Amino acid sequence: MADGTSPAMESLDILSVLQLLPHRYPFLLVDRIVDIDGDNSAIGIKNVTVNEPHFQGHFPDRPVMPGVLIIEAMAQTAGAICIRHTKQTKPSVVYFLTIENAKFRKPVVPGDRMEIHVKKIKQRGMIWKFACEAVVDGGKVAEAVISALLSAEESE
Repeated sequence: MADGTSPAMESLDILSVLQLLPHRYPFLLVDRIVDIDGDNSAIGIKNVTVNEPHFQGHFPDRPVMPGVLIIEAMAQTAGAICIRHTKQTKPSVVYFLTIENAKFRKPVVPGDRMEIHVKKIKQRGMIWKFACEAVVDGGKVAEAVISALLSAEESE
């Protein structure tokens, strides 16, 4: 990945992300996913803009992206590659199971391009565990280990 010559890496544009995830604005927190290596790793891209609703109250004079939304962006990135990897005809739902060792190092503010690096630690059945880092301008702004359960939607 470091030299950019790996031809195996794939990407998802916003339309593909929308097909995989049930989230919609204002709760869809991933604009694109790049450097996808199956369900092993990927980088989600979030372009942070001042017109997002959470900035009206967090905080009006100094807008800062809430940490819980950074964690959610990590989960959405990991969830999208898990759903894509299962190749199910009907999209699945991904449920959070755990959030461990969450740390926030620097604020994420409007104008930032946040990269969400996710790397699979392990998978057992339909449960995945990922090490995640959020990066802005090459510097780590947050990190966490998350696990999630991929569940097939119930048919009506």
